[in-house]
Amino acid sequence: MPLAAADPKSGDLKSGDPKSALRRQALARRRDVDPATRAALSGRLAAVGLEWARRWRPRIVAAFSPIRDEPDCRPLIAALQAHGFATALPVASGRSAPLAFRLWRAGEPLLRGALGAPEPGAAAPLVEPDLLFVPLAAFDRRGHRIGYGAGFYDHALRRLRASGPIRAVGVAYSVSEIAAAPDEPHDQRLDFILTEREWIDARGRG
Repeated sequence: MPLAAADPKSGDLKSGDPKSALRRQALARRRDVDPATRAALSGRLAAVGLEWARRWRPRIVAAFSPIRDEPDCRPLIAALQAHGFATALPVASGRSAPLAFRLWRAGEPLLRGALGAPEPGAAAPLVEPDLLFVPLAAFDRRGHRIGYGAGFYDHALRRLRASGPIRAVGVAYSVSEIAAAPDEPHDQRLDFILTEREWIDARGRG
């Protein structure tokens, strides 16, 4: 049931914005997700994510390295690579730098990035994905998300959408759903959200 509603440890990089309380509440719920639910989402993500990738045939699929209590995308990445898809991970050079994406395959080295997430090194080619699996703290059924407050994915999605059609899929536990996420003109909506229970089509929901 949807609930109404920094530093790297809290996940709240911008404690003064109107989304801060919702973010903190959502992250607290996410921390309490049980291992069975975590495994269910990871397995569902690999199966459903691959199914939709095979339908859409993207050139590059971006996922993310899990940090803190985020869902585990590694089985999805392995499934995508096993079926011939090129995969990438996000790279953040700092809070003021734009988010970029670099090609990565399982087994290749990862470095600790500026914000603490494992990232491909500078030798990995930069790419522009057209299917993105996006992390979040909270979401609503209109496709609005609350991230960690730095706006990385909003900027990245805006840039990618300006260049051509892409699809953005939020990855979240069902406890991360809220009734309505505050939205601003610069916010970029998700097209879909995948939880351990549902595949939510957020397009056209207003």
